Amino acid sequence: MRAAVIEEHGEPLEIEDVEYPEPRPDQVIVETEACGVCRSDWHAWQGDWSWIGAGVPEGQILGHEPAGIVSEVGDDVETLEAGDRVAVPFHLGDGTCPHCREGRANNCDSVLPLGLSEYSQGAFAEAFAVREADFNCVKLPEEVDFTEMAGLGCRFMTAYHALADRANLRPGDWVAVHGCGGVGLSAIHIAQALGAHPIVIDVLDAKLERAAELGAVETINGADVDSAPREVKERTGGGADVSIDALGIAETCQNSVNSLGTRGSHVQVGLTTGEEQGQIDLPVDVMTMQEIDFHGSFGMPLVRYEELFRLIAQGTLEPSKIIGETLSLDELPETLSSMDDYETVGIPVVTEF
Repeated sequence: MRAAVIEEHGEPLEIEDVEYPEPRPDQVIVETEACGVCRSDWHAWQGDWSWIGAGVPEGQILGHEPAGIVSEVGDDVETLEAGDRVAVPFHLGDGTCPHCREGRANNCDSVLPLGLSEYSQGAFAEAFAVREADFNCVKLPEEVDFTEMAGLGCRFMTAYHALADRANLRPGDWVAVHGCGGVGLSAIHIAQALGAHPIVIDVLDAKLERAAELGAVETINGADVDSAPREVKERTGGGADVSIDALGIAETCQNSVNSLGTRGSHVQVGLTTGEEQGQIDLPVDVMTMQEIDFHGSFGMPLVRYEELFRLIAQGTLEPSKIIGETLSLDELPETLSSMDDYETVGIPVVTEF
């Protein structure tokens, strides 16, 4: 089968013929119908995250936002059969640890990130294996198509968990979104749909225009102002109630925290680059005196998928609005390389393998 493989970090992915996977007893094989292209793929391709023990080796097949059709079923799998339409979260849990048993599989003690571990080859391929398939595969409702699900797969669900669960977003809240990549645009749409007021900061006008189309009530070009946090505070009358760093560089993280009003909540979604290596200075005294909360947010618990599907069926959420372009596997290397310049607008999705 065809797959996009890292032959050397930072060099274009190679489209190669690799062996079709064989399922272990707990696994299913899923034939990929669609897979989103995420900045996390870019980080892994660059060789980032070695500082947290999460770097991927050369020879890795990336791709962690898939939807597809089960083609083969391991002997121990009980709830799935060939032909099932499924979504697969990127954080594959073991189903047995305390966090999994509490419905928080995204925090699994032995999480195995799809496509981001040498022990879990990804979905930039014609097919891929899913561990503990009874636990990790989510059957896809007929009203959600494969491309739309790929748009949901990481960034959209991560933004939903960040705002609805971690920050406890309320109608009427001001939400400052720093960075208008896929997760930032998802956060804008979700915030607007849940009755909040998104205010958006980026340095590219094309992304700000897309943000306005998705429901941003205020947009700020960070390159045109002396202080993005001060601008946010002026436009919101004292500071955002919730602020999200959707990029993961020192400037956006610090700006996000500094954009908040008293008792505001910052949510960190973007993971850092080789420049920060996970270490960012923060205004701790101000955070203490203003009782500002700092939350991390990683993926979304599997038990929340049904709520997302219900909101999509109702028309409250429309993840298809976040999809920027569809492309073939052959076009993937160039698209991933283009993320160097942060110019991708919306979520690219591979739909031809």
